[in-house]
Amino acid sequence: MIPYGRQSVSEEDIAAVVEVLRGDWLTQGPTIERFEAAVAEYVGAKYAVAYSSGTSALHGAAWAAGLGPGDLVATSPLTFMASANCARYVGATPVLVDIDKDTWNLDLALLPNNLRGLVAVHFAGLPMDLSQLDHSSRPSVVIEDAAHALGASTPSGMVGNCAHTDMCCFSFHPVKPITTAEGGMVTTNDPLLADRLRRFRSHGIVRRPENGEWYYEISELGFNFRMTDMQAALGLSQLGKIDVFTRRRNQIASFYRSELGSSAIQMQAEASENCLHSYHLFPVLVSERNDVFSRMRSLGFGVQVHYIPIHQHPISRDALKPAKGLPVTDLTCSRILSLPLWPGLDNGQAQEVVEALRSALR
Repeated sequence: MIPYGRQSVSEEDIAAVVEVLRGDWLTQGPTIERFEAAVAEYVGAKYAVAYSSGTSALHGAAWAAGLGPGDLVATSPLTFMASANCARYVGATPVLVDIDKDTWNLDLALLPNNLRGLVAVHFAGLPMDLSQLDHSSRPSVVIEDAAHALGASTPSGMVGNCAHTDMCCFSFHPVKPITTAEGGMVTTNDPLLADRLRRFRSHGIVRRPENGEWYYEISELGFNFRMTDMQAALGLSQLGKIDVFTRRRNQIASFYRSELGSSAIQMQAEASENCLHSYHLFPVLVSERNDVFSRMRSLGFGVQVHYIPIHQHPISRDALKPAKGLPVTDLTCSRILSLPLWPGLDNGQAQEVVEALRSALR
C-alpha cells in the first residue's frame, strides 16, 4: 500500500544517530544544543527549545506564556486535538473559530474580542499571514502551531521566526517535514520565554551553582518533556535536507494540481505571492468522501482523513463555539481526504494516485 505519508530516512541519518550511541551522551547532551541552534538559525528566531513532542511543545508554550484558568484561547477546529488541549493543560478554555472556505486555516476576521490567547494552525503547511493581526484584534498571547509548516514562509520570513507572534511550535513526528521519530521544538525571540520553556521541559529545575555544582532548586511544577541526543542527531541530519524535502513536496503538489484541476474535487488554496507552502499534507474535498476513502484503500492507496474536527469529539463539550456553529468546518470535514505525499514518492507513484482517485470518483 502507498501510505499518505512516511519518513525519509537516509544512511547519513542513521550514521548520525549511531555516532551519538557510541558517544558519552544519550539524553540532554551537546547534540540537543546544536539542533536547537540550527533550527533557530534556519527559521530566523533568536531561541529554540527542543521538546519530546509537538504536543509537549504546545503545552510548554501555553505554560511559558502564563495562560491559565479564566483565559480564553482560540484555535481552529480543523486540527489535531493538541492545538486545543494545550489550553486545557494549563486550565484555560479553548474557543473554536471557523475556518476560511479556501485556505482551510482559521479565519482571523472571526476572532472574538475577549481572547487572551490564540493558537494559530498552519493547516497542511499553508502558512497563515499573521501580520493581519493588528493591535486592536491581537490577543496578548499568540502561539503558532506549525506542526505542519517547517520550511514554509511568508512575506515576513520563515514560519518560526515569530515576526508577529510570541512563540512557534513544530512537530518532528515521522510524517512531518523532518523527523526525530517523536519530538518538537518551540522558537521565540523572547529570552524570558525561552528560559521558562527550558525549565518547564525539565521538571522546573533551576540550577544554583553558587551553592555548589550539584545544587538545584524546584519551585514550580515542570515535566520531563526532554528530547534525547539520539533524536536531536536525527533531526540535525534531517534539517540539512529540509529545503530538498520542501522542494520535492511542492513538485508533487504541482503535479496533483495540474492533473486534478478539472476533476470534481476542491483543493486547498495555493500559497499567496511571496509565500511558500510546505505541503505536509495534500488535502482535497470530494463528494461521498467515505465511499471514495474505501475505494482508494481497496486499490492499495493509504489515503487519510485530516481531521475529525475538534468540536465533534466528546472531550470538546467544554470548548466555546459561535452561536451559529462552525458551518465551513463542518462542510469541509465531511468531504476532506489527504492524498499520499512525501519526499520519497516518485513520479510513477504520484501518477498511480491520480489514476486511482479518478477511478474512485467514478
